[in-house]
Amino acid sequence: MLDMGFEPQIRRVMYAVRPTRQTVMTSATWPNGVKRLALSYMKDPIQVSIGALDLTASHTVHQTIVILTEEEKRDYFYNFVRNMGEDDKIIVFCGKKAAVTDITSDLQVSGVRCDCLYGDKPQEDREQAYLDIKSGYNRLLIATDLASRGLDIDDVTHVVNYDIPKNIEEYVHRIGRTGRAGKYGESISYFTRRDWAHASELIKILEEAQQFVPEELRIFADEHAAWKERRDREGPPRGGFNRGRGGGGRRW
Repeated sequence: MLDMGFEPQIRRVMYAVRPTRQTVMTSATWPNGVKRLALSYMKDPIQVSIGALDLTASHTVHQTIVILTEEEKRDYFYNFVRNMGEDDKIIVFCGKKAAVTDITSDLQVSGVRCDCLYGDKPQEDREQAYLDIKSGYNRLLIATDLASRGLDIDDVTHVVNYDIPKNIEEYVHRIGRTGRAGKYGESISYFTRRDWAHASELIKILEEAQQFVPEELRIFADEHAAWKERRDREGPPRGGFNRGRGGGGRRW
């Protein structure tokens, strides 16, 4: 709810509750926003942690990073959809609503049964999209980060990060939609050069889960670290920094 901008509403609810209340807060992760909210409304709290406090991905999810250019992503994804297995159930995450609706429309025109989920969609349509993927009527759901938390679907076989999220915490939540309820799942993430700022954090998540780290991902991390060092030393260029449009096309 914090990520979706509901903190003012949360605070209004808390102000309306009597001060002698007992409060329980739960969070899958412990980012600074949640810490700040907890300190604002709790007195002498007791913290109960299940697992590590460090940000880690589920070890029941096999993580695959595919290094592509932006221009290659669409064809690569459509080829993946064409090769879906009969028992596959897939959630695809895009960074923007426009990409969600565009990909959904293309797939539906091509005869692929699927639906989409995003914030501006009417509530009844959101609920129907959720019920259709949960029941198996649809086996493909295209969504924004609205679907990265709270969806109770225990048989999702794959999560596809068509766009890399803006922060690594959201990546962990996204891939956690699969590999649930004692099952194993697979996440496939399309990484392009414009995502290079996330390479270092992503490597840590992969290494902690003992997943393969593509060499090009390490190169992106090193290049971004070198650029940050130069920027801090010299200051940003007058015309702004252009990250370029490169990025290798190799698959790993």
